[in-house]
Amino acid sequence: MIEIIPAISVVKLRVARVQNGNLDNIKIYDERPLDMALKFQDHGIKKIHLIDIEGARKGRIMNQEVIETIAGYTDLAIDFGGGINDDDDIRLAFEHGANAIHASTIAVNNKDLFSSWIISYGRNKIILGADVNNGKIATRGWSKSTEVDVIDLVDYFHNQGILYVKCTDINCDDSLAGPPFDLYKKILNKFPDIRLMASGGVRSVEDIDKLQDLGVYGVIFAKAYYEGLIKLKDLEKYFS
Repeated sequence: MIEIIPAISVVKLRVARVQNGNLDNIKIYDERPLDMALKFQDHGIKKIHLIDIEGARKGRIMNQEVIETIAGYTDLAIDFGGGINDDDDIRLAFEHGANAIHASTIAVNNKDLFSSWIISYGRNKIILGADVNNGKIATRGWSKSTEVDVIDLVDYFHNQGILYVKCTDINCDDSLAGPPFDLYKKILNKFPDIRLMASGGVRSVEDIDKLQDLGVYGVIFAKAYYEGLIKLKDLEKYFS
């Protein structure tokens, strides 16, 4: 059964959402991250995708207290990202309660360091962020384009032992136009043993079912829930 992973993005200790892949275009909601996390837990969710938007902007973790609060008051597994760029950052994330981290910028800019984390922390705790714009990897909170092909990046870290890959097509994110099914099919055909986490474009339970049929391991979503298109009760069938 596909793993259901709602995303909680944080700005100024509030739940937020990046709009149109632009870190300068943020929608802030009234909810606090802990309240949202408790709501997810109450409906059977086991894991959240927690994003430090301010950390992604500044290149260092800015909201570690949010990790600590959610870890302390819920039983949720926390996949954390945003501003993880060196050994101190990753230690800080784990010390405050993250169960796993996802990172993309460091994976492109310092492959040796990211590879060392897979060895030091284990392949269950390190998630490769492979976020793409027209097939090429984007870094620094999607603000910087590269010429790195997504398949080449996954291939490199597949050879280093990576197990989990989180992939967002930036052009689909926040669009509610549907996930990039062809992209995910291409990745899974090339790397059938990768646990692929699809992110971006999800608009319905039907999209989640289709991702499951493709063999996607987990689905990360935000806007479809926050805008009321997906109800938590509709997701309960995935927890049985």
